[in-house]
Amino acid sequence: MSTVLDLVDVTVRRGQAVLLDEVNWRVDEDQRWVILGPNGAGKTTLLQVASAQIHPTSGVAGILDEVLGLVDVFELRPRIGLTSAAIADRIPRGELVRDVVVSASYGVVGRWREEYDGLDHDRAAELLVELGAGHLAERTFGTLSEGERKRVQIARALMVDPELLLLDEPAAGLDLGGREDLVATLATLAMDPASPATVLVSHHVEEIPPGFTHALLLRQGRVTAAGPIEEVLTERVLSATFGMPLTIRHEDGRWTARRQPRHR
Repeated sequence: MSTVLDLVDVTVRRGQAVLLDEVNWRVDEDQRWVILGPNGAGKTTLLQVASAQIHPTSGVAGILDEVLGLVDVFELRPRIGLTSAAIADRIPRGELVRDVVVSASYGVVGRWREEYDGLDHDRAAELLVELGAGHLAERTFGTLSEGERKRVQIARALMVDPELLLLDEPAAGLDLGGREDLVATLATLAMDPASPATVLVSHHVEEIPPGFTHALLLRQGRVTAAGPIEEVLTERVLSATFGMPLTIRHEDGRWTARRQPRHR
């Protein structure tokens, strides 16, 4: 099985702060990973390394058989599908949804003078339909609900037929209904053998879609556990990662966690 991510002793420092501390992590092409941890654990920083947005201060970051520092990142990044709040903020609010998706072909945000052929437009339309957003194609991005924007961003990330799909807190800002719709969409992607290797960043075990196979837990930039999801998501590991005693349940493919009650 081909490896799409292979990080060895990856450390990221900014001034005196250590954002990632000797992270070792391997992702194979048939795996679907969730990264969990409290605020400030280093989750988004790890995804920035995995998406070739930043280089590690030390260690080796192998991505899609290339090594950061030895490859032109502008050739590597189009092979990676990425959704994040930072990308969403750059999308013009007056842009048509179909153009938001199709413009990923050129790796740009916002249509300008580039030309797309019929196959590009057909693929964009098909992706929107697959993600339950086909009816939004002629709407402008700024008129969408937060849940609708998330679906459009995932369609955009898939537009380039990526070898690696990275989702940075896709459920952030969604209400309960929007979250459940998104989880169902991601579960469908996760269980499709044709989907790329996928990494999802979240704070909440309730946002883990069925079909995700592995978990990596971070605390203060260090990996507390990584591996098959049912081996990693234990009360002991989750409690240590979040710094409080937690009870965890797994039922019908979904996870829940809550703080253990204090005993008087």
